[in-house]
Amino acid sequence: MSHDMTGPDAGPVTEGGMLMEKAQNQKSAQGHNGLHIDLGIEPLQRKAIAEGLAKVLADTYTLYLKTHNFHWNVTGPMFQTLHLMFEQQYNELALAVDLVAERIRALGHPAPGSYAQFSKLSSISEAIEVPKADAMIRQLVEGQEALVRTLRNVFPTAEKASDQVTIDLLTQRLQVHEKTAWMLRSLLE
Repeated sequence: MSHDMTGPDAGPVTEGGMLMEKAQNQKSAQGHNGLHIDLGIEPLQRKAIAEGLAKVLADTYTLYLKTHNFHWNVTGPMFQTLHLMFEQQYNELALAVDLVAERIRALGHPAPGSYAQFSKLSSISEAIEVPKADAMIRQLVEGQEALVRTLRNVFPTAEKASDQVTIDLLTQRLQVHEKTAWMLRSLLE
């Protein structure tokens, strides 16, 4: 027997399996906790932005971990310079992790927060071995550049949704990572 109804109060499913758009839109306008969210950004756009930012978060955290690892394990004639530089970089990345995660939450979605989630989402590989100092620098340049590419991939979605807050965050992060990549590359010249 069909429970098909017409009009704005139509039921969620008919015998033929037709999903009712109103119920879907109401559900997607809710945050993770079921509260209604109206930021002036469509629910599906918020979800797409949050998914892009989850990749940014994963890359940022993975780069943070790699940079911290290299700070602990760097050796050689440039020890003092690199040890201090890596410390500045991982401290900056630690602050960035929080900013990105909080933006995801503000959009109404849970932020990934486990190594398993980050490993699935990140485009940056972990450092398993302890490389020589120049290889550390090269890996960090590659990580900074990978993060820049990940950030750039989120821009079109945020721009289409007119999400100025996310656009601003992405722009700030791009400036930091492009400058850091340049500074690291300069050490290799």
